Formats: sequence, C-alpha cells, structure tokens
Amino acid sequence: MIGVGKIKQYSNVLDKPLSKGKQEVSLSAFAFLFSELVQYNQAQVDNIAELERRLEDAGYAVGARVLELLCHRDKGNRRETRLLGILSFVHSTVWKVLFGKVADSLEKGTEHEDEYMISEKELLVNRFISIPKDMGTFNCGAFVAGIVRGVLDSAGFPAVVTAHFVPMEGQQRPRTTILIKFAEEVLRREARLG
Repeated sequence: MIGVGKIKQYSNVLDKPLSKGKQEVSLSAFAFLFSELVQYNQAQVDNIAELERRLEDAGYAVGARVLELLCHRDKGNRRETRLLGILSFVHSTVWKVLFGKVADSLEKGTEHEDEYMISEKELLVNRFISIPKDMGTFNCGAFVAGIVRGVLDSAGFPAVVTAHFVPMEGQQRPRTTILIKFAEEVLRREARLG
C-alpha cells in the first residue's frame, strides 16, 4: 500500500530514541517537584552545607543514570576515555538532554591545572528559588553539581564538583559556576595517554 508507513515497535524502553527539542516534563511540574525535594531535605538538616550535600547526593544518583542512558542510546555503550572528551560530553550532550540547551561556557581554571568550570547564566534549578536572608549562601546548583559528579565518577573520572554563585556586572542575579576539580589519578592517566 502506498502512503502507509510502518510504525516501529520498541521492545525495551531503553531502545527508544531520545526526543529532540521537545520537553518531556513541563517546567512548572519540574519546579514544583524540585521545590518539594529542597523543602523535604531542608526539614532534615540543621545547616546550609548539609542541605547542599544532600542535594548533591540526590543529583549524583541522577548523573550516574543519565550517563548510563546516554551511553547506551547515543554511543553504542562506549564511554569517553579522555578528559576533554568527557568534559565536552557533559557540557554539550548531558546539558542539552537535561536543560534543553548547551551550557553557556566550559573553561579551564587559570590557577590550577586540575580545575575546569561550567558556567550557566541562569541555571534552571536556581530560576524559581527564592532564598531567605538567613540562608544567604545556599545554592540549589549543588543538585546539578551532583549530577555532573555522578556522570564523571561513573565514567571513571573522579572529581570534587561544587556549585558557586559568581556576581555579574549589570545583572540582578549571579551566574552559577560548576567547579570541577579532578583527582590526581585522572591527571596522571591523561598524561600517560598523551
């Protein structure tokens, strides 16, 4: 029959292709769910550092699963083995799947050889959060830092990943910088690979 196309059936949910350009979850639903995650964890802790650590731990689990899913679907179960390759993968592919766009910038630290920074002008998890005065240094970007750490650790690039606010001239809200400090073993391996 002419004009009748076959509908491809997928036997496994992991075999389905990732959607391109269409958001799977509404922004308001995500904002509500994330707000509940923050409130739940806030009730369980006594200080800001512990709250950020709990958000980072929640993000770590997401990051490990995101890497597994993306490697299976997009890369035929192959993972990056080079430092710049995995950073580029996080900066572009992972960011695009999670936030619908590539991160604003990826930069190498100027003071330390083992530091890299992913900067985002308006990070989605900070967009709808109002921080009380008594929690002045709290940064919900710790959740995204956990996602990045989960991706890197699962790919074999252990690192300490933290989220920081960086004031921008002429802007009301500061940008969020995800600071990645790789373990010494990663740098030694990279030097060996040449």
